[in-house]
Amino acid sequence: MARKFSMDRRAYLKTVGAAGTTAAVAGCLGNGGNGNGNGNGNGNGNGDGNGNGDGNDVIVPGTASGFPPFEYTQDGELVGFDVDLAEEAITRAGYEAGDWVDIEFDSLIPSLTGGDIDLVAAAMTITDERAEQIAFSNPYYEANQSVLVSSDRDFAPEGESDLEGRVVGAQSGTTGASEAERLIEEGIVDGDDYRQYDNYTLAVEDLENGNVDAIIIDVPVANNFADSRSVEVAFVIETGEEYGLGMRQDDDRIGDINDALAEIREDGTYEDLVAEYFE
Repeated sequence: MARKFSMDRRAYLKTVGAAGTTAAVAGCLGNGGNGNGNGNGNGNGNGDGNGNGDGNDVIVPGTASGFPPFEYTQDGELVGFDVDLAEEAITRAGYEAGDWVDIEFDSLIPSLTGGDIDLVAAAMTITDERAEQIAFSNPYYEANQSVLVSSDRDFAPEGESDLEGRVVGAQSGTTGASEAERLIEEGIVDGDDYRQYDNYTLAVEDLENGNVDAIIIDVPVANNFADSRSVEVAFVIETGEEYGLGMRQDDDRIGDINDALAEIREDGTYEDLVAEYFE
């Protein structure tokens, strides 16, 4: 089961970020910029233009909790893989992470483009449609979709066709919702049998209570729920999606974030995060 970092662990990661390698890293997540998009040094807040003016040394991150192990609350604290990765990337890029904004997934892009937050870290799949509205970092995680069912009931579908006549749910605005809509278009699932949720915690609760027969959800999140709830993965839908951090299209700081992500890969911090949350 995924675990959150202790405060000592987080402090260690921030120390690594401050003292880690400063060499330019090619490959891994890609360069994504030369790290000079913010004037004279990262986060100095003294230059001109986007990402360079006063106050622009702070990056306000936003997410949608209820998607463990990527983002969730534990003992009243927002934690998760995305939370630690984003904070580490922001710090290494030379900026300060502002207070997290935790809102519904569908509200993240409007909040970003409206200037209420500066960075989205929410296991957001990179798509052409979203890329028309925001700029994505280089990919930091790959995933497929899974069909999650109750382990206390007899329903054990082996493929999409087995979902015919069943009630299927997903979180609105996610790839899981897109896959459910595809099944409706293909005539496998009836539109009246589709349930949308604000977050997957509510969806899993409905699944356990028998109000829905299956939900479509990212594989790593499904595995996390299966470790702690009475649910199990029935089968996987191969989507080959990639997650990226999101920023405004005119925010030059994304180049620095890409450099930081590459450095996190290079020095082994990324593997430490994966081991902490997924193994």
